[in-house]
Amino acid sequence: MNAEDAPDRVGARAVTADTAAVSYLLRLGDDALVASHRLAELVTRAPQLEEDVALSNISLDLLGQARLLLSYAGRLEEQLTGVLRTEDELAYLRDESQFVNCRLVEFPNTDFAHTVARQLLFSAYAVELYTALGGSTDGELAGIAAKAVKEAAYHRDHAARWTVRLGDGTGESARRMTRALEALWPYTAEVFASDGVARAVSGTGFGTDPAGLRPAWDAFLDGVLAEAGLQRPAVAPVAGLGGLGGRDGVHTEPFGYLLAEMQHLHRSHPGAQW
Repeated sequence: MNAEDAPDRVGARAVTADTAAVSYLLRLGDDALVASHRLAELVTRAPQLEEDVALSNISLDLLGQARLLLSYAGRLEEQLTGVLRTEDELAYLRDESQFVNCRLVEFPNTDFAHTVARQLLFSAYAVELYTALGGSTDGELAGIAAKAVKEAAYHRDHAARWTVRLGDGTGESARRMTRALEALWPYTAEVFASDGVARAVSGTGFGTDPAGLRPAWDAFLDGVLAEAGLQRPAVAPVAGLGGLGGRDGVHTEPFGYLLAEMQHLHRSHPGAQW
């Protein structure tokens, strides 16, 4: 077997065409689930009542996307293994190393500027992602994307307006927004990183290689930053332990605390229902 024939590898896992679609859906679902949970933490704690409602609605949109994507991943996995994992089992009964979300969405709401920066960077990516997935060869994924892209566009516009408001506001708000962008920007490279899973789903038309989404994302961010009077952070990407990252199941320290809180009720009362 020569190098070109060797299967792509992500972490220690070999990627095949049969498993790539499941892995890809888990990535998208985990991204949305974790991003949703971070925003849900702010319910009743946002700086304004109107903002409390807005962040809650965005969180619910992301949760809805996560449910559709994880549910679909579970059903496709069942076709391969004969074992069905429901959306609840995938959300609440996987350990930290089994989550494959990007690290960008894991960071806590250190202050409101961090929340805005995280949401701006992620939702701008989500708009490009779901626009591309609207042309997926898989009808169910294309349908999920068609709904999600409208929501992501609202999320992006909401974050962009706050970025301009903070960047072009007081010296203190601009300083905090700058600090938040510098802290989170190094983790955006992982969002657009290409690997075996991305290339496999892109090759079949099921998904898209995120590397191709970056030019449009860059152009949008440049426009927002210019309007806000903010500079694009000159910071290098941050690799995880051993050069691995969130897509490989290697996460940041805050993620463990998030997962413990998110899974506590379900793990404490297995099978319980409202």
